[in-house]
Amino acid sequence: MMKKAQITIGLCLLMTLFISAPNANAQLFDEGDMVISAGLGVGSTLYSYGGYSTSMPLLFAAGDYCLREDLGPGNLGVGAIIGYTSYKVDWVYDDYRINTFIFGARGTYHFTDLVDKLDLYGGITIGAKIGSDNYSGTNSSLLHTTSGFMPELFAGGRYYFSNNIAVMGELAYGIYVLKAGISFKL
Repeated sequence: MMKKAQITIGLCLLMTLFISAPNANAQLFDEGDMVISAGLGVGSTLYSYGGYSTSMPLLFAAGDYCLREDLGPGNLGVGAIIGYTSYKVDWVYDDYRINTFIFGARGTYHFTDLVDKLDLYGGITIGAKIGSDNYSGTNSSLLHTTSGFMPELFAGGRYYFSNNIAVMGELAYGIYVLKAGISFKL
């Protein structure tokens, strides 16, 4: 009985996406539009040492607001990103854990009307990381907080299945190499 209800709900959601898809031909990122994205990041560039026993992918949320239209072939956006990730290294007698929060301001340039339902963009993030390093070993324990400047260059895209729901992906250098998730236009 429960399985039938889940299948019915899933089919209704799928039909809603496809029914509203033909209306997605309007410009994808107009002045005043706000897009919220959430997802995972892989390929960390935060720390240079290897040998992680356990690594949690970046969990992130980002927002993008269309500030100005018709700047050449595209539109200008501004926004923010926040995220969290964690690493753990297990040695024979010692453990080392790094918890990192990231946050930053983002500027984006969206190329409009290149491909139907596809919002292509590039941008820069100016942000910071706040990390706590926790070492516990045979002889001592140490908790150390680190912070630092964190710039990022990225190129990304959102493919809209309906007027306000899209999948997104970004290739970047600075925070994480690949971020992927889902976006909602408000």
